[in-house]
Amino acid sequence: MNRRNRPRVIANFALTVDGKVSTRAHTPSTFTSPRDKRRLLEIRARGDALLVGRTTVAADTMSMRLPDRALQARRRARGQSAQPLRVILSARGNLDPAWKVFQSRGAPRVIFSTFHMPGATRAALAPLCDLHLLDADTIPLEDVLTALRELYGVRTLVCEGGPTLFRQLVELDALDELHLTLAPCLFGGAAAPTLTGTNPAFLATIRPFRLESLRVVADECFLRYRALRR
Repeated sequence: MNRRNRPRVIANFALTVDGKVSTRAHTPSTFTSPRDKRRLLEIRARGDALLVGRTTVAADTMSMRLPDRALQARRRARGQSAQPLRVILSARGNLDPAWKVFQSRGAPRVIFSTFHMPGATRAALAPLCDLHLLDADTIPLEDVLTALRELYGVRTLVCEGGPTLFRQLVELDALDELHLTLAPCLFGGAAAPTLTGTNPAFLATIRPFRLESLRVVADECFLRYRALRR
Protein backbone atom coordinates (compact mmCIF):
# COMPACT_ATOMS: atom_id res chain seq x y z
CA MET A 1 0.00 0.00 0.00
CA ASN A 2 1.26 3.47 -0.87
CA ARG A 3 2.31 5.11 2.39
CA ARG A 4 1.44 8.57 1.06
CA ASN A 5 -2.24 7.57 0.95
CA ARG A 6 -2.49 6.36 4.52
CA PRO A 7 -1.59 7.39 8.08
CA ARG A 8 1.55 6.26 9.83
CA VAL A 9 0.42 3.18 11.77
CA ILE A 10 1.63 2.29 15.27
CA ALA A 11 0.51 -0.90 17.04
CA ASN A 12 0.71 -1.59 20.76
CA PHE A 13 0.26 -5.00 22.40
CA ALA A 14 1.03 -6.80 25.65
CA LEU A 15 1.92 -10.46 25.43
CA THR A 16 3.01 -13.31 27.65
CA VAL A 17 6.42 -14.94 27.37
CA ASP A 18 4.80 -17.70 25.30
CA GLY A 19 3.49 -15.12 22.84
CA LYS A 20 -0.19 -14.93 23.86
CA VAL A 21 -2.09 -11.65 23.82
CA SER A 22 -5.20 -13.04 25.51
CA THR A 23 -6.85 -16.24 26.70
CA ARG A 24 -8.92 -18.41 24.40
CA ALA A 25 -12.02 -16.71 25.86
CA HIS A 26 -10.58 -13.28 24.90
CA THR A 27 -10.66 -12.09 28.49
CA PRO A 28 -9.44 -8.53 29.22
CA SER A 29 -5.70 -7.85 29.21
CA THR A 30 -5.15 -7.66 32.99
CA PHE A 31 -1.84 -9.52 33.11
CA THR A 32 0.42 -6.45 32.99
CA SER A 33 1.35 -3.83 35.58
CA PRO A 34 0.03 -0.30 36.16
CA ARG A 35 3.28 0.92 34.54
CA ASP A 36 2.30 -0.83 31.32
CA LYS A 37 -1.18 0.70 31.48
CA ARG A 38 0.48 4.12 31.75
CA ARG A 39 2.70 3.30 28.78
CA LEU A 40 -0.42 2.33 26.79
CA LEU A 41 -1.87 5.80 27.38
CA GLU A 42 1.40 7.48 26.43
CA ILE A 43 1.44 5.59 23.12
CA ARG A 44 -2.29 6.21 22.58
CA ALA A 45 -1.67 9.92 23.05
CA ARG A 46 0.61 10.00 20.01
CA GLY A 47 -2.17 9.17 17.58
CA ASP A 48 -4.62 11.41 15.79
CA ALA A 49 -6.92 8.37 15.92
CA LEU A 50 -7.20 5.09 17.81
CA LEU A 51 -8.17 1.98 15.80
CA VAL A 52 -9.71 -1.11 17.42
CA GLY A 53 -11.64 -4.14 16.21
CA ARG A 54 -15.09 -5.01 17.52
CA THR A 55 -14.00 -8.05 19.58
CA THR A 56 -11.37 -6.07 21.46
CA VAL A 57 -13.78 -3.26 22.29
CA ALA A 58 -16.26 -5.78 23.69
CA ALA A 59 -13.76 -7.96 25.55
CA ASP A 60 -11.89 -5.09 27.21
CA THR A 61 -15.01 -2.94 27.77
CA MET A 62 -13.06 -0.05 26.27
CA SER A 63 -14.00 3.59 26.37
CA MET A 64 -11.12 4.35 23.96
CA ARG A 65 -10.55 7.64 25.79
CA LEU A 66 -7.42 9.44 26.92
CA PRO A 67 -8.25 10.35 30.54
CA ASP A 68 -4.88 11.86 31.52
CA ARG A 69 -5.08 15.67 31.43
CA ALA A 70 -1.31 16.11 31.19
CA LEU A 71 -1.27 13.97 28.05
CA GLN A 72 -4.22 15.94 26.70
CA ALA A 73 -2.29 19.17 27.28
CA ARG A 74 0.71 17.81 25.39
CA ARG A 75 -1.54 16.92 22.48
CA ARG A 76 -2.96 20.43 22.36
CA ALA A 77 0.57 21.85 22.41
CA ARG A 78 1.32 19.72 19.34
CA GLY A 79 -1.74 21.06 17.57
CA GLN A 80 -3.83 17.91 18.08
CA SER A 81 -7.27 17.59 19.62
CA ALA A 82 -7.34 16.68 23.32
CA GLN A 83 -8.56 13.16 22.53
CA PRO A 84 -7.75 10.87 19.59
CA LEU A 85 -10.57 10.03 17.20
CA ARG A 86 -12.15 6.69 18.13
CA VAL A 87 -12.38 4.27 15.19
CA ILE A 88 -14.04 0.83 15.37
CA LEU A 89 -14.16 -1.88 12.70
CA SER A 90 -16.92 -4.51 12.64
CA ALA A 91 -17.70 -6.52 9.52
CA ARG A 92 -21.00 -7.89 10.86
CA GLY A 93 -21.97 -4.74 12.74
CA ASN A 94 -22.70 -6.55 15.99
CA LEU A 95 -22.16 -3.51 18.17
CA ASP A 96 -24.09 -2.61 21.31
CA PRO A 97 -24.96 1.08 21.77
CA ALA A 98 -24.87 0.45 25.54
CA TRP A 99 -21.11 -0.27 25.47
CA LYS A 100 -18.88 2.14 27.37
CA VAL A 101 -17.30 3.49 24.19
CA PHE A 102 -20.68 4.80 23.04
CA GLN A 103 -21.76 6.12 26.43
CA SER A 104 -18.54 7.87 27.50
CA ARG A 105 -17.54 11.40 26.63
CA GLY A 106 -14.49 11.95 24.52
CA ALA A 107 -13.49 12.27 20.89
CA PRO A 108 -15.92 11.63 18.04
CA ARG A 109 -16.47 8.01 17.03
CA VAL A 110 -16.15 6.57 13.54
CA ILE A 111 -17.44 3.10 12.63
CA PHE A 112 -16.62 1.16 9.50
CA SER A 113 -18.97 -1.77 8.95
CA THR A 114 -21.04 -3.37 6.19
CA PHE A 115 -24.68 -3.63 5.24
CA HIS A 116 -24.80 -6.77 7.37
CA MET A 117 -25.25 -4.47 10.36
CA PRO A 118 -28.82 -4.95 11.67
CA GLY A 119 -31.18 -2.08 10.92
CA ALA A 120 -31.97 -1.46 14.58
CA THR A 121 -28.27 -1.16 15.38
CA ARG A 122 -27.80 1.31 12.54
CA ALA A 123 -30.61 3.50 13.83
CA ALA A 124 -29.27 3.43 17.39
CA LEU A 125 -25.66 4.19 16.43
CA ALA A 126 -26.29 6.84 13.77
CA PRO A 127 -26.65 9.72 16.31
CA LEU A 128 -23.53 8.56 18.18
CA CYS A 129 -20.93 8.33 15.43
CA ASP A 130 -19.98 8.69 11.79
CA LEU A 131 -21.21 5.42 10.35
CA HIS A 132 -19.64 4.12 7.14
CA LEU A 133 -21.41 1.05 5.74
CA LEU A 134 -19.76 -0.85 2.89
CA ASP A 135 -21.39 -3.16 0.38
CA ALA A 136 -19.07 -6.08 1.16
CA ASP A 137 -18.70 -9.15 3.35
CA THR A 138 -15.40 -7.96 4.82
CA ILE A 139 -14.00 -4.51 5.44
CA PRO A 140 -11.27 -3.50 2.97
CA LEU A 141 -8.68 -2.20 5.40
CA GLU A 142 -6.80 -0.33 2.69
CA ASP A 143 -9.91 1.74 2.00
CA VAL A 144 -10.35 2.44 5.72
CA LEU A 145 -6.80 3.76 6.05
CA THR A 146 -7.24 5.94 2.96
CA ALA A 147 -10.54 7.31 4.28
CA LEU A 148 -9.03 8.14 7.67
CA ARG A 149 -6.24 10.06 5.96
CA GLU A 150 -8.39 11.88 3.39
CA LEU A 151 -11.68 12.42 5.24
CA TYR A 152 -10.44 12.91 8.80
CA GLY A 153 -6.89 14.16 8.33
CA VAL A 154 -5.39 11.33 10.37
CA ARG A 155 -1.61 11.37 10.07
CA THR A 156 -0.78 8.96 12.90
CA LEU A 157 -2.99 6.00 13.74
CA VAL A 158 -2.57 3.84 16.86
CA CYS A 159 -3.94 0.29 16.74
CA GLU A 160 -4.60 -1.55 20.01
CA GLY A 161 -5.96 -4.77 18.54
CA GLY A 162 -7.12 -7.25 18.23
CA PRO A 163 -4.72 -9.74 16.68
CA THR A 164 -6.88 -10.37 13.60
CA LEU A 165 -6.81 -6.67 12.76
CA PHE A 166 -3.08 -6.56 13.50
CA ARG A 167 -2.47 -9.44 11.09
CA GLN A 168 -4.40 -7.60 8.38
CA LEU A 169 -2.22 -4.53 8.87
CA VAL A 170 0.91 -6.64 8.59
CA GLU A 171 -0.34 -8.45 5.49
CA LEU A 172 -1.12 -5.09 3.92
CA ASP A 173 2.41 -3.89 4.82
CA ALA A 174 0.79 -0.95 6.57
CA LEU A 175 2.46 -1.32 9.97
CA ASP A 176 5.26 1.17 10.65
CA GLU A 177 5.99 0.86 14.36
CA LEU A 178 5.33 -1.88 16.91
CA HIS A 179 5.35 -1.57 20.71
CA LEU A 180 5.33 -4.72 22.81
CA THR A 181 5.18 -5.33 26.54
CA LEU A 182 6.55 -8.73 27.50
CA ALA A 183 4.82 -9.86 30.69
CA PRO A 184 6.27 -12.47 33.10
CA CYS A 185 3.57 -15.13 32.77
CA LEU A 186 2.50 -18.12 30.67
CA PHE A 187 -0.94 -18.86 29.23
CA GLY A 188 -0.36 -21.89 27.01
CA GLY A 189 -3.06 -23.38 24.80
CA ALA A 190 -3.33 -23.49 21.04
CA ALA A 191 -6.67 -21.65 21.12
CA ALA A 192 -5.24 -18.60 22.92
CA PRO A 193 -4.41 -15.99 20.28
CA THR A 194 -0.87 -14.91 19.53
CA LEU A 195 0.08 -11.52 18.15
CA THR A 196 -1.29 -12.54 14.73
CA GLY A 197 -4.33 -14.41 16.08
CA THR A 198 -5.14 -18.11 15.82
CA ASN A 199 -4.80 -18.41 12.05
CA PRO A 200 -2.33 -21.30 11.54
CA ALA A 201 -1.23 -20.10 8.11
CA PHE A 202 2.11 -18.41 7.60
CA LEU A 203 2.18 -14.82 6.42
CA ALA A 204 2.60 -14.61 2.66
CA THR A 205 5.77 -12.56 3.16
CA ILE A 206 8.16 -12.23 6.07
CA ARG A 207 7.95 -8.73 7.51
CA PRO A 208 11.28 -7.64 8.99
CA PHE A 209 11.57 -5.19 11.89
CA ARG A 210 14.44 -3.45 13.65
CA LEU A 211 14.61 -3.22 17.42
CA GLU A 212 14.75 0.49 18.25
CA SER A 213 14.64 0.34 22.05
CA LEU A 214 14.43 -2.13 24.93
CA ARG A 215 13.74 -1.24 28.53
CA VAL A 216 13.29 -3.52 31.53
CA VAL A 217 11.18 -2.22 34.42
CA ALA A 218 10.72 -4.62 37.34
CA ASP A 219 9.61 -7.89 35.71
CA GLU A 220 8.37 -6.46 32.42
CA CYS A 221 10.22 -5.72 29.21
CA PHE A 222 9.14 -2.83 26.97
CA LEU A 223 10.19 -3.11 23.33
CA ARG A 224 9.82 -0.83 20.33
CA TYR A 225 10.34 -1.99 16.75
CA ARG A 226 10.39 -0.17 13.43
CA ALA A 227 9.31 -1.82 10.18
CA LEU A 228 12.09 -2.25 7.62
CA ARG A 229 11.31 -1.59 3.98
CA ARG A 230 13.36 -1.21 0.86
